[in-house]
Amino acid sequence: MVNSLSHRDSDYLEDEKTPKEFIERLSVGVEGFDPIIAGGIPRGFFVAVTGEPGTGKTIFCLHFAWKGVLDGDRVIYVTTEESRESIINQAKMFNMDFEKAIDNEQMIIIDALMRSKSDEWFLEELDVDRLVEKIIDAKKRLGYGRARLVIDSMSAFWLDKPAMARKYSYSVKRILYRWDFTTLLVSQYAITTGDAFGFGVEHVADGIIRFRRSVKRGALRRFVLVEKMRQTPHDTRMHEIEIIDGVGMRVKGPVDLRREDVSLPEDVMRRIKEAKKRSEEEVP
Repeated sequence: MVNSLSHRDSDYLEDEKTPKEFIERLSVGVEGFDPIIAGGIPRGFFVAVTGEPGTGKTIFCLHFAWKGVLDGDRVIYVTTEESRESIINQAKMFNMDFEKAIDNEQMIIIDALMRSKSDEWFLEELDVDRLVEKIIDAKKRLGYGRARLVIDSMSAFWLDKPAMARKYSYSVKRILYRWDFTTLLVSQYAITTGDAFGFGVEHVADGIIRFRRSVKRGALRRFVLVEKMRQTPHDTRMHEIEIIDGVGMRVKGPVDLRREDVSLPEDVMRRIKEAKKRSEEEVP
């Protein structure tokens, strides 16, 4: 009841709900995206970034990480499907100087692809417990302060055991929540096997940002849809995005599309639904 609150507390209430201005939000760094989610991602949230390959998920994450550098945040980027050098070079294409951020001890990139023992920030094996330990070590190295974390992608940790996706995702969130991370957890659609899709991430996520694509008249179009964002009056429309050389991702605006216009093939959707059902049945 509002009457049970102090006068100070009641100043922050509007229709018995916490207003937007009371929530600290982190800008994503993508032109035109923050207004879709009332100004940014709430601090401390774990957000699933999902979609097919080639839809823009990694570029979205690069923007999020770089905006953190510009805003003075501590930034940790875990890459499981590209090498550290590949991530740095891709960022350079959009005028993001990750190398300088690393040299200035604002950012650490953990490479889980090459798995070398010669570098402190390589992950030797795809093990969730070891991943969490390495992320905490990186946060300690970067020091106190607001932190951003990207894991691109979580799908690599359960490719051979998709039923464990929910358990692994919950474990990562439960432990890292205490370290003041605002996190993007990337999850892939596997076009050939719907089993690789990380439904576990969506189960535990505070937000879901889904990327889609379509090919019409021989041209590729990309889209983004915010399906879920807690504590946020987010836009529920699908928005078209574009990726510009030297600039990066930009939201063009909402589009009037039917779900089937950007849906996966029917057989792939069937396999994904079957994988989701197994995940829910096998993992408590």
